[in-house]
Amino acid sequence: MSQASQFSLLKQRRFAPFFWTQFLGAFNDNVFKTALLVILTYDAVSWTSLDPAVLNSLIPGLFILPYVLFSATAGQIAEKVEKGRLARFVKMLEIGIMLVAGIGWMTHTLWLLIASVVGMGVHSTLFGPVKYAYMPQHLKSEELVGGNGVVEMGTFVGILLGQILGAALVLKSNGLLLVAGATMFFAVLGLVASYRIPLSPAPAPELKINPNPFAESVRNIGHARKNRTVFLSMLGNSWFWFYGAMILSQFPLYAKEYLHGDYSVFVMLLTVFSVGVGVGSLLCEKLSGHKVEIGLVPFGSIGLSLFGIDLYFASIGYVRPPVEVEMMGMLAQAGVTRVLFDIAMIGVFGGLFIVPLFALIQTRCEPAHLSRTIGGMNIMNALFMIGAAGVAIVMIKMGFSIPEMFLATAILNAIVALYIFSLVPEFLMRFLAWMLIHTIHRVKTVDVDRIPEEGPAVLVCNHVSYVDAIVIGAASPRPIRFVMDHKIFKMPFMGWLFRTARAIPIAPAKEDQFLMEKAYIDIAQALHEGDLVCIFPEGRLTSTGEMGEFRGGIAKIVERSKVPVIPMALRGLWGSLLTRDPGNLFERTFARGPRSRLALAVGMPVAPEDATPDYLHKQVLALRGDWK
Repeated sequence: MSQASQFSLLKQRRFAPFFWTQFLGAFNDNVFKTALLVILTYDAVSWTSLDPAVLNSLIPGLFILPYVLFSATAGQIAEKVEKGRLARFVKMLEIGIMLVAGIGWMTHTLWLLIASVVGMGVHSTLFGPVKYAYMPQHLKSEELVGGNGVVEMGTFVGILLGQILGAALVLKSNGLLLVAGATMFFAVLGLVASYRIPLSPAPAPELKINPNPFAESVRNIGHARKNRTVFLSMLGNSWFWFYGAMILSQFPLYAKEYLHGDYSVFVMLLTVFSVGVGVGSLLCEKLSGHKVEIGLVPFGSIGLSLFGIDLYFASIGYVRPPVEVEMMGMLAQAGVTRVLFDIAMIGVFGGLFIVPLFALIQTRCEPAHLSRTIGGMNIMNALFMIGAAGVAIVMIKMGFSIPEMFLATAILNAIVALYIFSLVPEFLMRFLAWMLIHTIHRVKTVDVDRIPEEGPAVLVCNHVSYVDAIVIGAASPRPIRFVMDHKIFKMPFMGWLFRTARAIPIAPAKEDQFLMEKAYIDIAQALHEGDLVCIFPEGRLTSTGEMGEFRGGIAKIVERSKVPVIPMALRGLWGSLLTRDPGNLFERTFARGPRSRLALAVGMPVAPEDATPDYLHKQVLALRGDWK
């Protein structure tokens, strides 16, 4: 799917009505909340005797509270009810809430507006599981990353535009009427969009809803923990919201006290961050090669820390103007460009971090439990955001300045990332593979969609370099168990990578009979569990660039496990630095260029009864063509 087709989803009924329904919901949430926060900041006396600072902390907390209390229940409802029908119910609920809020605006009744904040929190809680469980039902696997990117972009743009419009409307002379009318209009518009959402059958219509949300929350999170990769992806997602809450919650004071800017400067910071997240989310599809590429998650995490740290240094090096300035005046200040660039890049790398995590959860989670998993993740997100508020309060009481809070958050992000990646090394391994094929090599894939999306299969390929497994693994939409020579498996560093990928070491019978037999048992077990297994039937690296004969191991494998065999061929890698004979220095450095052109071609599946070594050798040779 090309970059253009990522946006072409917005023209298709299977995606567009859902997108606009969720966009308008996020947008309307923020029109209403921002208008309320602004009016309580600038005109608090006519509304309440409470401290505006208390209200500004209370209102976001009340919005988040339903996520903690009802996300588990919302996840169950999304499993049981057809998603289009549920979306329409949520939009009708939004109209009712905005009606109550309108009465509150017109009568200056604060408690009605506060109740509406909680109601909109319930509205968002109910729609949360629908938002991410809907896409796997209607998008192809290669469209998921692009679809998630568009949704994340839309969400952050909706939040930003809602905040801008809410602040702009409420400060006008007839602002309360304008806000009441606008929020009702956008709620109705969201309902209209929801009626176009196509049928999305419930995955578990017979599910009995547990009336105890707390017990269900514990059960959902416990179920998610059984799939370690999914659970740690949920934790990573929640950590992003912690990081974002720590940074964004400080923007108002940062704009006023450190940049010495007015409200328009605060809006500018939000705009730069939101546009950054949108750009990063959209870049995911291109950088991932249109598949779920979790190698982008460490890349995103590195950027979050690096630019968070640099934001600290940019802030302490910034010279405040003598008087408060508006946005255009701020842009003329020396040093502000670096501040804005850091904030934008935090957004970009945040998008690169979070979109692959959502796609991974959607593809690795059981379809019948996806909505409940998303509900459990929303609970964790809310708890992490509440935790961020608590940590921020502690830091302020300890005397941290806002730039120091940015620095501490960036360093903490690096520590948390290292911890998560140590628990699931697949993230780091995929990152190294992604870096390899985007720096040393440009990898073109030919018919890679012939690798089955599910179920067991054996992949066979020619063996050209020490990084063949990494290149193939990076190009595959699924994890692969590689069978490799025990000597390569024991190589420093590379061996760690292969152990991380659960590679299966094998040795010739004359070297280690036991290890050879154990390898065949492990291969059979992997195929029985539905994994992809890749072998290099030549049994060793080529020393000439030509393919050697295929040994009989493949026949033993398919004799035990009747699974399809997929022939593949690596082209163009011979002579690079990582082959047995890398050629002369001039050729490999200058004539070939620093990034060699490499292709991985995938052939048609071969039935197990036809998968003889000679036949597969001919298939791989034909795929390789004249390339070495």
